[in-house]
Amino acid sequence: MSLNRRIIISATLVLVVFITLVAATLDRAFVDSTETALRDRLTSQLYALMASAEVESGEVFMPSGELDVLLGLPSSGMYASILDRRGKVLWRSSSALGAETPPAITLNSGEKRFDRVDVDDAHYYTLAYGVNWASDTGDLAITFNIATDLKTFNKQIYRYRKTLWGWLVAMAVLLLISQAIILRWGLSPLRRVGHELNRIESGEQEQIQDSYPQEIERLTDNINKLLQQEREQKTRYRNALGDLAHSLKTPLAVMQSSANVKQDETVQQQIAQMNSIVEYQLQRAATAGSTNIGRSIDVRNVLHRMLESLSKVYHDKPVQVNIDVTEGLVFKGDEGDMMELLGNLLDNAYKWTDSRIDVTAAQQDGKLRICVSDDGPGFQAGQIDELLQRGKRADQTTAGHGIGLSIVQNIVLAYHGELNITTNEAGGADVIVLL
Repeated sequence: MSLNRRIIISATLVLVVFITLVAATLDRAFVDSTETALRDRLTSQLYALMASAEVESGEVFMPSGELDVLLGLPSSGMYASILDRRGKVLWRSSSALGAETPPAITLNSGEKRFDRVDVDDAHYYTLAYGVNWASDTGDLAITFNIATDLKTFNKQIYRYRKTLWGWLVAMAVLLLISQAIILRWGLSPLRRVGHELNRIESGEQEQIQDSYPQEIERLTDNINKLLQQEREQKTRYRNALGDLAHSLKTPLAVMQSSANVKQDETVQQQIAQMNSIVEYQLQRAATAGSTNIGRSIDVRNVLHRMLESLSKVYHDKPVQVNIDVTEGLVFKGDEGDMMELLGNLLDNAYKWTDSRIDVTAAQQDGKLRICVSDDGPGFQAGQIDELLQRGKRADQTTAGHGIGLSIVQNIVLAYHGELNITTNEAGGADVIVLL
């Protein structure tokens, strides 16, 4: 999963949790405040009833002109009643006529109660207050009850929640879009680094060239240093090998001249063997090997250069060379390794062919497949097994075949590939390389 996707998913989860908690908090606060406002309204209505009520001879009289409009409107949703201590209804508002109202209660003097009451499918808030009313016949214990249904209250809560969630979702989407834009801008240096690394891997450039923010500048500088050190180390290593080969050449030549003068065949054989060993081991050590960072080598161009050189070496041998290489086929690795590999395969083919060499190269299952075929005498089964034996030393190779296939084998192993030798229909050898 990409870094950008991880951050987006994490931010989305955090935002969802945050929005949910904010919505729950705001919803609870709004319900509580609305409930408090409704309670205050009922309290005001109850005090208005108390102010309007008149008690004479144990009876309660309520001037209609003093009542709230809703109390005088049948089934308005607002209901009021006055009860004595025995629960007898002394007065009931006109709105309660023909309506199913929550049951009224009696309370002691000074007691006040605010409740939620459910009657069938209807929901009500009720407020009751008990008082001792002084009248001409003495104190009268009465309880004022007032109730309101929650239809209007619930509609108000529903509208609020709909509006709240609408705005919160819109804000969440806006925040996510803004965050995605900010992340894309903030992570753009990392994408540029990745693009440059891809170009380095494909061989289009040698190091990271762009300038970056200080947070990743140290990373890019270290990558450039590692790339530079790797190139310098490889160059020093190959130069040292070249110097070693050059320094060994002169003493071996002197020894060989001295052996020729003395006509010592044993010494000459050992010197030739030393030459072969030095050549083989130097070539083996100089093989660059598989790497994801390197140039993209055009296989067709390398092949044509090698054939052009070999055609001059074997100009006295008429050979028909057929080439079938996929257009644009590239090898990601060291150009010297590819030249050495093709050079040895083609040199062997020229040595042993009668008149024809076929060279094919293409992509096969993500690998580079190269096949060099000839119509020469080919190999016997025992020779093939011996030639492809891993770790074969130069002085143990089959006579007459030199160290070419051993070098090819080392290059193939360095690139974690495969080398197969078979006999074709013409009796010659098919040497197949997978890199």
